[in-house]
Amino acid sequence: MAAQSSPKSKIIKDARPTNWVDRSAPAFARPYLKLMRADRPIGVWLLLWPCWWALAMASPAFEGPLLSLLGMFALFAVGAYVMRGAGCTYNDIVDRDFDAKVDRTARRPLPSGQVTLWQAIAFLALQLLIGFLVLVQFNLFTIWLGVASLGFIALYPFMKRWVWWPQAFLGLTFNWGALMGWTAITGELAPAPVLLFVGAFFWTLAYDTIYAHQDKEDDALIGVKSSARALGEKTMPFLAVAYTQAVVLFGLAGYFAEMDWIFYIFLAFFAAHLAWQVRRVKIDDPVICLSVFKSNRDAGAILFIAWFLGAVP
Repeated sequence: MAAQSSPKSKIIKDARPTNWVDRSAPAFARPYLKLMRADRPIGVWLLLWPCWWALAMASPAFEGPLLSLLGMFALFAVGAYVMRGAGCTYNDIVDRDFDAKVDRTARRPLPSGQVTLWQAIAFLALQLLIGFLVLVQFNLFTIWLGVASLGFIALYPFMKRWVWWPQAFLGLTFNWGALMGWTAITGELAPAPVLLFVGAFFWTLAYDTIYAHQDKEDDALIGVKSSARALGEKTMPFLAVAYTQAVVLFGLAGYFAEMDWIFYIFLAFFAAHLAWQVRRVKIDDPVICLSVFKSNRDAGAILFIAWFLGAVP
């Protein structure tokens, strides 16, 4: 029991041992910060990048001072941070019994008893309130788009029980910001953000399949479905196809958004990064799977540079 109560034993398995939550956060706040995955920020980046891609893509249509545009980027950053945290908290509430049976997730605050169910629900309500306060800063069309995303968020944790491809549902949920970022500036949808959304869907489908390979043995034991289990040894060609579809769709989005030629140069760098991922990943090595999955933060940054430079007059 002494080992269980040691600080080191409370570090969640896929978090860095030196993460700021375990190193510096007040002890009373750590379980709540871990509920919202503040010790593992990669999910914030993966949720934020489609929002910022769309904002950059639509920026030529923005009418107002530069400071207001920068404020919009900041609002989406806060919204992504809070709503990713809310989604993770909700996911942990729904999956608390499953998480207790999986080695990678057994140290999460709910299955390890660091917070109670009602404390987690109250914390979820607080995050949703903050997310709502951010959302109402945008135009009415964007607000309703944001409200519509709550249906996907509510259903996602159950998908692994019902279907073999919960990663596809995550692709719909995690990339809604590709639509919202565009409408926050333009007030309407168009082919470019729809193509961006679908491209991001395939990007997520691939990277979350890589992530799912970490848990496939535990998932099989407890009856949880995933694309990793469905694909097995066919994962590598699937990743190549999904990433190729993402690149093509991003290129089409750039065409419809009338991006400058430099956009396509950086899109090629983005494609090269995805090709490296396919070559690098080893589906039976959880450490490499996690490392490759996390590298999508850098892939997203490359594509953001593409949208930003391509939109500059």
